[in-house]
Amino acid sequence: MLWTITIVCLFLVGLIFRQAFQRDEREKAENDSGLAILEFGRAFPDEAIRDVVTTANGKTVFLRLHDGKAGCMNAHGLHYTCHLIEPGTVRVESAGPRRLSVTFANAAFEGGTFEFRNEQQAAEVSLWLLGSFRPMTAVAGDLAQKQPI
Repeated sequence: MLWTITIVCLFLVGLIFRQAFQRDEREKAENDSGLAILEFGRAFPDEAIRDVVTTANGKTVFLRLHDGKAGCMNAHGLHYTCHLIEPGTVRVESAGPRRLSVTFANAAFEGGTFEFRNEQQAAEVSLWLLGSFRPMTAVAGDLAQKQPI
């Protein structure tokens, strides 16, 4: 009887330590922007990343890309969902001084209200998202100038 109780107690202690270790690993993965850069690079190898901003809880990463486009990554456990934000597919609204409400037309489930560490990061990400309209208009303007009349 004493052996059974001892074995059950050791088993419970092992489960508790295992849960604590897995939680720490998940938190480290969520707050690691280097891992986010590697995952985005694997998903979109032709896109060069210029800047990265992580939300306050570390579960979402917004990326500024080299040609004025933007990217977004949401952490789901130890995995990320990555998507490239196409011009005209995002709607950004202010939801407070450090919060943005973002709606993606092509990935509605990825949108939501995101809180950043400070107001400057929220403003910078909103400019990136709204600036993702610029490459298409710049390309269209260049084509219009090159067209013979």
